[in-house]
Formats: sequence, structure tokens, C-alpha cells
Amino acid sequence: MYPKHTVFILSLLTISSVSWGCSQSGRAESATSVPPGRAGSAAAVPITVGTAVKKPMPLELRVIGAVEPSSNVAVRAQLTGELMSVTFKEGDDVKEGQVLFTLDRRPLDAALKQAEANLQRDLAQAANADAQAARAAELAERGIATREQVDTSKANADALQGTIAADRAAVENATIQLQYATIKAPLSGRTGALMVHPGNLVRANDTTALVVINQLSSINVTFAVPESQLGTLKRYMDRGQVHVAVQPPNDDTNPSEGKITFIDNAVDQTTGTIKVKGSFTNADRRLWPGQFVNVVMTLATDPNAIVVPNAAVQTGPDGSYVYVVKDDHTVELRTIQIGRATATETIVAKGLTGGESVVTDGHLRLVPGSHVTIKTDSAQAAQ
Repeated sequence: MYPKHTVFILSLLTISSVSWGCSQSGRAESATSVPPGRAGSAAAVPITVGTAVKKPMPLELRVIGAVEPSSNVAVRAQLTGELMSVTFKEGDDVKEGQVLFTLDRRPLDAALKQAEANLQRDLAQAANADAQAARAAELAERGIATREQVDTSKANADALQGTIAADRAAVENATIQLQYATIKAPLSGRTGALMVHPGNLVRANDTTALVVINQLSSINVTFAVPESQLGTLKRYMDRGQVHVAVQPPNDDTNPSEGKITFIDNAVDQTTGTIKVKGSFTNADRRLWPGQFVNVVMTLATDPNAIVVPNAAVQTGPDGSYVYVVKDDHTVELRTIQIGRATATETIVAKGLTGGESVVTDGHLRLVPGSHVTIKTDSAQAAQ
């Protein structure tokens, strides 16, 4: 017989050995119960994907342009005089024919009256000379006056006719000079900074303009097209009107639409570009002279282009390629031929079809045949 405490110790050892065996058996069963596919997913590469989409894509040329008014005039005085009044505020919109400035008219009024008075005097003298010439001719027929007297009378009458013509020209010139005292807007547009104020003496055809008017209701954008793109531009212009859209930087609204109206007749050899001009109605006054804008010329539209995100396209020793995700969650390296690219998308000319999934992130860990898992939107946001 064993002592009681010895029996108690043996019982504890037996219970412990049974418990350890059960735990090991449970672990073995748990390990064998994991599905085979679950163990392989631990090595899958997490990726994000995009889709190769078949859609219409425009053929575009993108450059930087500068806005310039379709017409501008530097207003100058055509005679010297004191500036009496200014009838507008700088920065105002003015209409063609609107009075802008008035000069001192008093010397011009006096000159006109003097010219008119000279004309009236010479008209009276001419009438008297004509009468004398007629009288001398009548007397000559009667044998009273000599032929010399007749010729002298006729010459005096003819000379006064010339004087009258000069007087009429002097009156017309004085009238024009008087009109120059009122300076009107030669076109409709927006005025710039006012360079003179009432009381100043302005000079005829001074180098400094009184004000500059820019026409904004119809405006032009001038830009330079690379010489290498000139043939493409001319080819599509021969097929029809090429439309152009411009948008100021940091402007998220819709671009302004216009059309190309001018191509320069020579390429600038220093820059290798040619000057092109587009015309815009600019009804909303978004475009301002001197402003730089982004210019997009739409030459044509490809109705069935295959488009992928730019992030999907990679470059290797054999050219451009993408990783295509197959139905079994493996990837295939696919060599592609690029047609052209925009700011966010690449047009694939050859190598993809519409609807295929391509890898847009996670390329560095991929090789052909790699197993992948597609990250959800929440996982991408967390990362």
C-alpha cells in the first residue's frame, strides 16, 4: 500500500499527461483543418487595378499661349492745345464714337472764322473780276477795248478763282482742325490708365498716348506650335476647321472655345516653332490681354481607343508593358504599343482589349505568374 500523499501526486501527474496529450491532438487537428488555398494566399502580392476602357479619345496638341486683344488703339492728340476735359474714367468700357477728350477750341474757332472771311472777300473780288472780263470782251467786239485789255481782265478773273479754291481748302482744313479738338473713341473697348489730366498741354502726335483702348469682346490667343507638329496641324486643317480651347491656370471652369484663324508664313528658326493665332468671342471676359493660358487644339477624335491609366504603363528593356490580371488571380506581363498619352491616361494602340484589368500599383513585387490580391478601397485609403 502506498501512502496517501504518494497516491495524490501520482493522480496529478496522470491528469497533466492526459491534458498535454489532448492539447497536442487539438493543435494537430486544427492544422490539418486549414483549407489548402488559404495557406497559399499569404504569399499573394497586394495590388490596385484599373480597367482598359474602350472609348472615344480626341487627338490633341497642348501648348502655352498668350492672350492679346483683337484690336487696340493708342489714342493721341492730332494738334497741340490745352486739355479742357476728360469724359470717362480710366478702366471704363467705351463705345466707338464716344467723346473721350476735349481740347481748347477758341484758337481753332478763330482760325475757322478767318478762313471763312477770306473766302467771302475773294468770292466778291472774283465776281467783280468776272464782270470786268465780260465787259472788256464786249468792248473789244465793238472795237473800243484792245485785245490786251481783254486778256488781262480774263487772267485776273482766273487768278481769283484759284484764290477761292485755296480759301475753300483753308476753310476745310480749319474745320478739320476744329474737329480734332474733340477726341472720340475709334473703337469699342476697355480703356487703360489715363496718362493726362485736364489743364495739361498736350502735343500733336506725342510719344506718350493719352490712353490705350483694348477690344475685349473679341480676343485672340497667340501660341507657338513646334515645327514637328506643323504638318499634322495643316493636314487636319485641310480636312476642316480645327477648334481650340483655352483655360487660364488654376481655373476649374469650362474652357473657352474658339477656332484657329491664322498660321504664320514662316517658321522661327531660332525657336523651331511657328506662330498660330486663335480667335475667341470672350463674352464672359475670362480672357485678359497679356494673360498666359493653357491651349488645347483638338485635331480629330478616335472613336474606339483603348485607354488605361498612366500608372499602369511600365517601361522595360523590350519597351512598354503592363501587368494584366487574369481570372485565377495571377498576372501576365503584356508588351504594348503606345499610341499617345494625355495628362492622366495612355492610349494603347496594340496589346490590350477593352475590359481587361491592369495593375496600377504594386509592380515592384510582381513577376509573370505571381498570385495577387486586389486591395479594397478602404485598404487603399488606409495605406
